[in-house]
Amino acid sequence: MLIYRYLTGEDDSTFCHKVTKALSEGWGLYGTPSYAYDAEARRMKCGQAVTREVFNQPYDPERKLIDYR
Repeated sequence: MLIYRYLTGEDDSTFCHKVTKALSEGWGLYGTPSYAYDAEARRMKCGQAVTREVFNQPYDPERKLIDYR
């Protein structure tokens, strides 16, 4: 089964670390990053989709996606 997460955050090094951590845990980049201006916060926000293939684990909507191994 292919699982999907969408990581979001401010466009800063913290977001880059979040994506790097996901990659180090076996997630792979999916598509291109997105950027949008948050007028209320007056900051750029970014997002990146990541996916990971897991085997022999049925989907459970109550389970956190990061818990699939």
